[in-house]
Amino acid sequence: MYNILICDDDKYIVKALKIYLENPEYNIFEAFNGAEAVNIVNNNDINLILMDIMMPETDGLEAAVKIREKYNMPIIFITAKSEYDDKITGLEAGGDDYITKPFQPQEVCARVRSQLRRYLKLGGIEKKSNTIAIGGITLDLNAKKAMVDGEPIQLTSTQYNILKLFMQNPGKTFSSQEIYRHIWNEDTPSPGQTIAVHIRHLRKKIEINPEDPRYIKVLWGQGYVFGYDERGK
Repeated sequence: MYNILICDDDKYIVKALKIYLENPEYNIFEAFNGAEAVNIVNNNDINLILMDIMMPETDGLEAAVKIREKYNMPIIFITAKSEYDDKITGLEAGGDDYITKPFQPQEVCARVRSQLRRYLKLGGIEKKSNTIAIGGITLDLNAKKAMVDGEPIQLTSTQYNILKLFMQNPGKTFSSQEIYRHIWNEDTPSPGQTIAVHIRHLRKKIEINPEDPRYIKVLWGQGYVFGYDERGK
């Protein structure tokens, strides 16, 4: 049973999403503003959140920032705005994906399944090996946890999967399109900014100086590559 939180100030939207996600494996929680969402997350084992951005009191972005202080379950933002900047703002706040209103039931269900699959069922690779260690970063593949210099760090499911992709392929260059395809299992015409946002947030958690990274580096015109720069140590 997966606990899914739907948060939107429009009760009709909440009701519609509940109908779309009617499934014996889903237990649906409802919230109608960001403050309610944070309270539900703090008091229940929530596996995924569908969250509107524009809400009274505490909006979806503020709620996501508060939730990300403690939790790493997938957050899919739902917004009535189609502007590109709003989608990027959602990712900056800790979102893993976004859906723009009006949305199709099939798209909602597919994105929910995809996020749950990555978060809760990352596949057989993790059973073959317990950890990967490169430089000061250790990735526990069974627990889906990461440590930097022995200290645990909180990663979103998207950040974890990007880091796992890099650490399982050190020295290999991935274009933004290739990263997007590996993480989301689909193609998109312009993934560059979306990937850049996730990489920026990941660097803040694993790099001493995100502006001068030792691990995740850019090869201009080619993509990203993971490797540890000792720098004389």
